[in-house]
Amino acid sequence: MEKNNRKFGLVVAGLMLGMLMSAMDNTIVVTAMGTIVGDLGGLENFVWVVSAYMVAEMAGMPIFGKLSDMYGRKRFFIMGLLLFMGGSALCGTADSIIQLSIYRAIQGVGGGALIPIAFTIIFDIFPPEKRGKMGGLFGAVFGLSSIFGPLLGAYITDNIGWHWVFYINLPLGILSLIFISLFYKESPIHQKQSVDWWGAITLIGAVVCLMFALELGGQKYDWNSGIIIGLFSGFAVLFLIFTIVETKVKDPIISFSMFKNRLYASSTIVGLFYGAAFMAATVYIPIFVQGVYGGSATNSGLILLPMMFGSVITAQIGGILVSKMSYQKIMFISGVILIVGFLLLSTLTVDTSRVLLTLYMVVIGFGVGFSFSVLSMAAIHSFGINQRGSATSTSNFIRSLGMTVGITIFGTIQRNIFKVKLEDAFSGMGQMPKGGVIGDSRSLLSAQARKLIPPQILDKITEALSNSIVHTFMWALIPACLAFLLIFVMGKERMVFEDEIPGNETV
Repeated sequence: MEKNNRKFGLVVAGLMLGMLMSAMDNTIVVTAMGTIVGDLGGLENFVWVVSAYMVAEMAGMPIFGKLSDMYGRKRFFIMGLLLFMGGSALCGTADSIIQLSIYRAIQGVGGGALIPIAFTIIFDIFPPEKRGKMGGLFGAVFGLSSIFGPLLGAYITDNIGWHWVFYINLPLGILSLIFISLFYKESPIHQKQSVDWWGAITLIGAVVCLMFALELGGQKYDWNSGIIIGLFSGFAVLFLIFTIVETKVKDPIISFSMFKNRLYASSTIVGLFYGAAFMAATVYIPIFVQGVYGGSATNSGLILLPMMFGSVITAQIGGILVSKMSYQKIMFISGVILIVGFLLLSTLTVDTSRVLLTLYMVVIGFGVGFSFSVLSMAAIHSFGINQRGSATSTSNFIRSLGMTVGITIFGTIQRNIFKVKLEDAFSGMGQMPKGGVIGDSRSLLSAQARKLIPPQILDKITEALSNSIVHTFMWALIPACLAFLLIFVMGKERMVFEDEIPGNETV
């Protein structure tokens, strides 16, 4: 028994390491980008470094999830690990932004396999009475990585070098590979299905078009430019073709029949809105701290630690409660706390103390933490072993889409409000800040840049920045409230202890 428990522990450790690496690489590189661009050059192309990873990861999620249902979890989790580590090693050796972007895409393909398959394996190997606890633990890891990534990236870049933002994945990946290869034993029996190649091709194409349209629109190109309109049109056409293909083929990559299940459909869409709202807090609290209070990138990341701890606590509480309360009741509590958190953030001013801001962060963390574990378990609740991979990966894909779209929309809102508030602040004074300050809140994030701005001018700019971020938090109430309304559709299901389905994997 003791030996068997040790195997369980090593498998869980391997899965958690894989998930941590994949989720963290969405954000860890962001705080290192200034140093990377300074070293490699290519400022005009730096957006591809982040986009390439996210595009590849999102496109890979539903594909790997489906393949794991067809041919087994272990082989595709290991494949994802090898691709991710290979991409990480290559990223550390890149000597141009273009090279780094290509290597990041390789990383992303691997990352697309790790998170959904890790969650699915947990459901496969643990009995119902233990799934809640393990789901809470894995949800906590996912939440922790979203917040801890930028902080770790800033620390590594400042103290070791940006190359180690990628190299750090190698020892972690090797440990994960050893644990899963040696100790995870799965059933050799799987349901053979045909591969939906047309679905895979059109899905990848649609995701690529949408992601690049959102990344480049309003930044490198105007929203009404031919390139952006063409990308959105490409997304619409390819997604339409994908939808038609998925309704015709025998074994689709994303089965729309899954969305006929009320719990699955509602929990998945709730996750989309939660992802959008959560990213508003994750992105703009550090900007508020740096731009309004002043401070380094590392210090701004530290302010998110209370939010991280709050999310970790409620992710695990949610995992424990799923066997005692319905998913809907737990998420109702979560939704109320999340809305209260954003209402509190919408009261921020330049005079708000850091203590109050920290308390607001804890509230946001408490609210969103439940979703990391509860929504993942709700999404997989109604499906057997041959559909779990597809269900989990599709749910994660849609949540990631919400996070990406949310960052883009809130970024556009904040920039536009900042520009208007700044122009209002200096109207009639005859003196406007010169250079890159107008419309660019990041001009305030450098301590050196702040020192060059006269105090009376800096005060007005800081006030404008504060107002723009507060208004952004008000807009973030929209997805938070939409998620809350959809929670009422989830139904009364909860995790029920029952005999495992015959044929489930065991360690």
